Amino acid sequence: MRKQEIDYILGKMLDAYKNVSDLNITVGKSFQVESSGQLTGVDMEPPFRKLTPFQTEIFALNLINQDRRLTEILLSQGSCDSSYELPGKARFRVNIFSQRGNYSIILRKLETRIPTFADMNLPEAFHKMAEEKNGIIFVTGATGSGKTTSLAALLNDINERKSVHIVTLEDPVEYSHPHKMATFNQREMGNDFDTFANGLRAALRQAPKVILVGEMRDRETVEIGLSAAETGHLVLSTLHTVDAGQTINRVLGMFSSEEETQVRIRLADTVRWIVCQRLLPKEGGGRVAAFEIMGSNLRVKETILHGESEGKTYYEIIQAGKAFGMVTFDDYIIELFSKGQISEETGKAYASNKGIVGRGIDTVKSSRGQSTTDIGKLEVDKSYGKPARKF
Repeated sequence: MRKQEIDYILGKMLDAYKNVSDLNITVGKSFQVESSGQLTGVDMEPPFRKLTPFQTEIFALNLINQDRRLTEILLSQGSCDSSYELPGKARFRVNIFSQRGNYSIILRKLETRIPTFADMNLPEAFHKMAEEKNGIIFVTGATGSGKTTSLAALLNDINERKSVHIVTLEDPVEYSHPHKMATFNQREMGNDFDTFANGLRAALRQAPKVILVGEMRDRETVEIGLSAAETGHLVLSTLHTVDAGQTINRVLGMFSSEEETQVRIRLADTVRWIVCQRLLPKEGGGRVAAFEIMGSNLRVKETILHGESEGKTYYEIIQAGKAFGMVTFDDYIIELFSKGQISEETGKAYASNKGIVGRGIDTVKSSRGQSTTDIGKLEVDKSYGKPARKF
């Protein structure tokens, strides 16, 4: 299989449906694409009803393109990451992995246009994040929830308004930022540095004001990230966690129990914002982002230092901090429902607390004059407790 054939197949897959986000190449299935969150087969000529192990392996080797480092990583670790460009059409983040002795490939389509706050309709709190001078901002969520896109919009806003040096450490580089007011140096794992920890350590000697770390994968990266934040840098990074509390606990879990107190003090001093996001199915097709946003204040710092307790949970602190740009997933979901962007079923399915979302949705429906219950007309049983009449 030659490069021209690879490019032809990828082009056909991209053009098969609208809103294609991922291409899926798996043994025993046809070529598939993920469109608006749904995995769908793609018709080819000649048809590929079931891909063979040989076909997926040849496809994988062509994407690796004789890169010795990637080949060694794939053989030793079972998976590898790279990027691939389809000239004139798209760039992809590629993950090749082995499963049951065969190779599977996932290609994530990368957007070429840099997103803006207005494009993505991001919450007002993101404007405050762009004004931060130092500390750490975590953007968290499951794979494919739009973390990188939100961070790209944040960096774009800084790029348009501040004359600063920005260094990014990515795996791979997804959005290629032009130089506007800021100066960008974007480094890619494998080509420009070997691990996030080493790349971050080197970045401290490159005089940046803003550092983007693609992911806080290990204790060493977190430790250097905290040091960078403490020495006047603004550090942006991602974690695979579902809410603010879990984000703090994940970072603490990377350290030993003897170090926990010291790490809590450092986190309390450096964490500026924690943004968690999920993508929900949108009414009429497509997807819409829901956010949980926690900023830093005295209550947040105290809870990071001493842990959550009755009446002092992160959820309750976020609820009380609406005036400062904080919002819970549940309140954001209720807002999306009130705007008609998601259905009631979707709102309840993705809620953190189904009771709160259920009551919020009922309130919205009541304000519209809609019924909030399936129970029909109720009447008083006037004969209850009275003796039956005898005739």
